[in-house]
Amino acid sequence: MSIRRLPEHLVNRIAAGEVVERPASALKELTENAIDAGASRITVRLSGGGIERIEVIDDGCGMSAEDMALALERHATSKLPDERIEAVETLGFRGEALPSIASVARLTLESRVRGRDGWQRVVDNGALVTEGPCAVPPGTSVRIEDLFGRVPARRKFLRSARAEYAACLDVVRRLAMAHPDIAFSLEHDGRRALAVQPGEGREARVAALTDRALADNHVIVSLEREGLRLSGVASLPTYNRGVADHLYLFVNGRPVRDRLLLGAVRGAYADLLARDRHPVLALFLDVPPSEVDVNVHPAKTEVRFRDPALVRGMIVSGLKRALDEAGVRSAQRPDMAAMSMWRAEAPSPTPIGSLPIFERRDGGIADRPSADFLVSDAVRQWGDYAPAIPMPAARAEAAHQPAPAVQSFPLGIARGQVAKTYIVAEAEDGLVLVDQHAAHERLVLERMRRALEGEGQGVAAQALLLPQVVELDEPSCDRLETRLGELAEFGLELERFGPAAMLVRATPAMLGAGDAEGLVRDLADDLAETDQALTLRERINHVAATMACHGSVRAGRVLSVAEMNALLREMEVTPHSGQCNHGRPTWIKLAHGDIEKLFGRK
Repeated sequence: MSIRRLPEHLVNRIAAGEVVERPASALKELTENAIDAGASRITVRLSGGGIERIEVIDDGCGMSAEDMALALERHATSKLPDERIEAVETLGFRGEALPSIASVARLTLESRVRGRDGWQRVVDNGALVTEGPCAVPPGTSVRIEDLFGRVPARRKFLRSARAEYAACLDVVRRLAMAHPDIAFSLEHDGRRALAVQPGEGREARVAALTDRALADNHVIVSLEREGLRLSGVASLPTYNRGVADHLYLFVNGRPVRDRLLLGAVRGAYADLLARDRHPVLALFLDVPPSEVDVNVHPAKTEVRFRDPALVRGMIVSGLKRALDEAGVRSAQRPDMAAMSMWRAEAPSPTPIGSLPIFERRDGGIADRPSADFLVSDAVRQWGDYAPAIPMPAARAEAAHQPAPAVQSFPLGIARGQVAKTYIVAEAEDGLVLVDQHAAHERLVLERMRRALEGEGQGVAAQALLLPQVVELDEPSCDRLETRLGELAEFGLELERFGPAAMLVRATPAMLGAGDAEGLVRDLADDLAETDQALTLRERINHVAATMACHGSVRAGRVLSVAEMNALLREMEVTPHSGQCNHGRPTWIKLAHGDIEKLFGRK
């Protein structure tokens, strides 16, 4: 078959296949054009998820009739002042978006330059329908109708209107996040779904477009290195989500979904979050145009850096520094669903089984009075109806020394233990509940890190009186054998003992007398899952987290008051102690106001 030139309309449809995959793709191109035009206000209107209609209106610089004609020709652009494509500083520059969209939809383009008359141009699936003067305000309005209406092979692969609308909303949200100086609004089928005003500032804009609670549960990221600048907001590890849809990454104001950047974010949170949990963040990376190629993907969602190692290291160190400075902070989000299960119950003469001070709305009994004064008061008031509640079985002991002042410590003073799992402490501004296992797990991990980063001697080992044999399958033994040196730095000394067993000669001293067999088995499983996926440093952190989990105080262990207070004091001076190694909070605080609300005092 001989080589032939393709007709113009087919060339445009092929280009449309690269640039316009779905309504969200077309919306992205039009909104970026509005931003590049210097708009201060952008309005987006959608119908049928963008399949039926997409309209983008801006108050930018506008276009003349001649510019509008050129804008609908392929590879015509105003965004490259010369032929140096690497020097582009705008969002869009290929010059393919408008003609590509016009080849697969009905496109109406209206625009006016300030001080001149407006002009309109209508193109229906590649054919010019009409053009002429029109009365419009300064700026540009682009309307797309019946996208892929005459391309059934493309139309049938679109998802439902609801799914396409969600993708369009995400596009506008990301662009609005990157440009807090521009007002954005989005309407879908006549209902306003998004509206943000300029002047809020980047932090407020990110919180408004993600979750308002992020405003109280984030850290500020700011770092400059070798001409690169990283800024943004990132959630505390305890404020996380089950999907990675809330990772917003920008390079020179351009929203991207780049593997290098996503990998760097995962690396920064590796030992702070479980692998199935993800932070909420918006990071803005400003790079000299000569150091990044934004033209490696037709939709410009991926970029290529001249020095990827520098960029990755900058994101990891920037996030880690910000999270380190957060110290003991933890996301304080009381479970409102659980709190709403409580309600005050008015007293009434009832027999023994029904004298709750509070009753849960789900029908469960929350608590019953058990103090002496309540029992005697009930006898006086209710007579024969008085509840037969046993006297408290507690033992009073004289204090050897006065309790320390509550004001002296952020996490307060231990007052007791609940369910052999949670430490109850009194702070100056409320009641603090601490998960003893989660908290100690983080403390052990940070001790291991300090030991590894200290004088290079590693974690102290404690030799076993009798070496312990752990039977495993052969591949697991092979994986452990290749990491004997790394494990020895953590104080875990292993030796191959036949084809399907490992000999444990020493365990980390800081873990105490733990379950050596369980530790070795868990490490073997972790290596099987992550050995090839993680870098050496990430593997070391992963091993440390596994060991820390085995060496921490378990739920169900009774602690003395001195042990509880020692745990609280160490938490106050340990980085990241507000969350365990899996991203769950180690402590929560119930403010005095919240307690008063529970008892109807406020």
